[in-house]
Amino acid sequence: MIKRRAHNAGLPSSICCHSFRATGITAYLNNGGTLEHAQRIAAHESPKTTKLYDRTSDEVSLDEIERIVI
Repeated sequence: MIKRRAHNAGLPSSICCHSFRATGITAYLNNGGTLEHAQRIAAHESPKTTKLYDRTSDEVSLDEIERIVI
């Protein structure tokens, strides 16, 4: 159902239910939530599983880009 709805909305075929889980966990952590609480919310037994969905480190800051000197 998720893939069909994503397709109908013009979203990439890579969208799946895990995409929403990752978005929710990442938003929660970006807003000051803890990994421990995210783990409980997601009903994961291990924090390692919750960390797989954490996309907070995917963003690259402008400071990091400015380190590139040619």
